[in-house]
Amino acid sequence: MAGTDRGPAAGTERPRGLALAVLCAATLMIILDGTIVTVALPSIQRDLHVPAASLTWVLNAYLIAFGGLLLLAGRLGDLIGRKRVFLAGLATFTAASLACGLATRLDVLIAARLVQGAGGAMVTAVSLGMITTLYPEPRDRARAVAAYSFTGATGASLGLVLGGLLTQAINWHWIFFVNLPVGLLAGLPASYLLTPERGSGLRSGADWLGAGLVTTGLMAGVAALVETGTAGGGQARTLGLAAAAITLLTGFAVRQARAAVPLLPPRIVASRTVAGTNLAQLLVIAAAFGFQVLITLYLQQVLGYHPALAGLGLLPTAVVIGLVSLGASARLAGRFGPRAVLLAGLALVALALALLTRLPASGSYPAHLLPALLIFGLGGGLTLPALAMLGMSAATPDDAGLVSGLFNTTQQVGAALGVAVLTTLASRHAAAARAAGLASGPALTSGYRLAFGVGVGLVLAAAAVTGILLRPGRGYWRSAKKESPALSGARR
Repeated sequence: MAGTDRGPAAGTERPRGLALAVLCAATLMIILDGTIVTVALPSIQRDLHVPAASLTWVLNAYLIAFGGLLLLAGRLGDLIGRKRVFLAGLATFTAASLACGLATRLDVLIAARLVQGAGGAMVTAVSLGMITTLYPEPRDRARAVAAYSFTGATGASLGLVLGGLLTQAINWHWIFFVNLPVGLLAGLPASYLLTPERGSGLRSGADWLGAGLVTTGLMAGVAALVETGTAGGGQARTLGLAAAAITLLTGFAVRQARAAVPLLPPRIVASRTVAGTNLAQLLVIAAAFGFQVLITLYLQQVLGYHPALAGLGLLPTAVVIGLVSLGASARLAGRFGPRAVLLAGLALVALALALLTRLPASGSYPAHLLPALLIFGLGGGLTLPALAMLGMSAATPDDAGLVSGLFNTTQQVGAALGVAVLTTLASRHAAAARAAGLASGPALTSGYRLAFGVGVGLVLAAAAVTGILLRPGRGYWRSAKKESPALSGARR
């Protein structure tokens, strides 16, 4: 049977917990690497003697490969076994990290970052699906998903801090070398702890034309979004990438409706739970990632914080998200259901962003930022696990990798969308304010306030989607209870 579990993870609780720890450690490394490079960019520019415009591709190459390959990697996990894809991705990511650290030319660094993104997509796409298979019981799954969500939430903030510390203490090469011991320590036990799966086989669902269309379409779409943040939405290259993405993804949709064995079966997209959760996630992640970048910019450009100190400024949010995710979120979801928890979390996130719309140019961290950061952490700690629970609630053993890949793809697109749109809005508004005679600090702050206001709108839209599409009876708890006996039988 495809997706049948064998090995130590299906037995005692201890190996299953260790398997979860391995998955979370690998995920932490992948997510951390998405932000750890940010604060090191000035050092890379000085060392490699490259223009700032070219330097952005050190970030963009990773994002494009990562976001574009998630869906395909998830489907490959279902076809050839998620453990195989996970281990191959971890090895690819670790080897590419070594190449990044050894790079002495920008083109080599960018090429290695592309490979890093591909390896990261393989690991991330199947991890949540493997957790779903490891923990078929709803309450156990809720706790496992909460731990996974905590890992993701803290990874981005830790990346900013660790990147600054390593760059200052040693040099920028070590922001990549640090991945080597983590990759080895996660990869060696993973080969034993993770459950082997046969998969359904390439012949049963290898829609290579659909895979090519969606992968290139997603890459073009992510590239268009990151270009929007640097070149502006009106530039010919940005518009060309957007048009290519729309054309390719439309072709993919047509292909899926006609293919005998589609890469993304229409029944998955037609599921109200899957569609609603992914749409809500797209909106709230756009606001959340925009929030993270905007707070960092405000701390540096308005309050004059050093980059490493600005990264530390986000730690209260990460700490609260971790405490809530690992403590209260699973219990609350078990009692009230993840939909109710999600709505409560979204309300808190919207409140935090609304407070930030009143930021002053001469603000102080304790008085004007810390309360909003703590409230955002509380809301994020409820929101992120609830989204993951709902997003995987319709997954079966045969398509858990695909559903996981779709969920993570939406997350990456939302992150790119939020950073591109909110930072562009903020910078353009600030430029207009400076042109009107406003000083730099107040002008920048006015742009950030506008962007936070847009973030409030995105979160409220996510709440509306949750209220309309994720109705009681169609969510995680009912579907998980129905699936649990079958999955438990498969495991036995």
